[in-house]
Amino acid sequence: MRLDWRAISGPALAAITGLAAFLIDRLMSAVPNPAPLFVCIVALASSISGITSGLISAAIAVAASALFFLDHRALPGYDIADLARMLMLAATAAGTALITGMLRQKWIDAFAAEQQHHATAARLAAALDQVDIGIVLLDADTRAEFINRAFRDYFALSDAQADSKPPFVALMYHGRDTGAYQLPEDELSAFVAKRIEMMRAGDSTPINLNLADGQVLRFSCTALPDGGRMLSYTPVTDLVRHTDDPARADEYRAQRAGRERHLARLLRAAE
Repeated sequence: MRLDWRAISGPALAAITGLAAFLIDRLMSAVPNPAPLFVCIVALASSISGITSGLISAAIAVAASALFFLDHRALPGYDIADLARMLMLAATAAGTALITGMLRQKWIDAFAAEQQHHATAARLAAALDQVDIGIVLLDADTRAEFINRAFRDYFALSDAQADSKPPFVALMYHGRDTGAYQLPEDELSAFVAKRIEMMRAGDSTPINLNLADGQVLRFSCTALPDGGRMLSYTPVTDLVRHTDDPARADEYRAQRAGRERHLARLLRAAE
């Protein structure tokens, strides 16, 4: 059977302290009332092992005090002052054990709830990394608290950049600087400013983003109760391509091939 040192440490320390105080007082020199030290030991016992260990330590502390005050004066037995001290110690030690033990349990419950919350968040993040919809969660200051794998892939965002919790403005300028958007260069700044304005206003109107590699993402912004934002980038390339004019199919294919060659040049330049 495994010995629980946490459960016995408090009672053992109380017993050792009481016996040491008694022996030193009787054999060497007078020792002050050890009641304050007993209360500290009871608090320690309850904090590391719970109410039961604290109450056992309190009982040992009262018994040790009774032994300490026995025949401590000129007359044998106890006087009223000794009894009053022991009663005060009993009440204080028991109260300390109960209060400290309840605080310990409350802290343990809060820690368990926090651990469960983190585990749930980790599972959710892992699940969101499996979908092909780009997801970005922004806090009230518009900094990215979470960026899933799809968004990182769509916009060539490195893990180091994503994990640094960049602001939404930085994400937009990253897309601009890497040539992610299929827009003329002189329109990019106005495009970025418009997207930032829509995000801050919480505008939920979906818009299509044409990427330089030929993909089309439907961007949507959802305002969250805490002031943050959830941004989603849903791939709708096939849906949009089905609406193309068949008569201009060759033109569209040529344009998309050109964009793919442009992206390949960008990738080679980055390497």
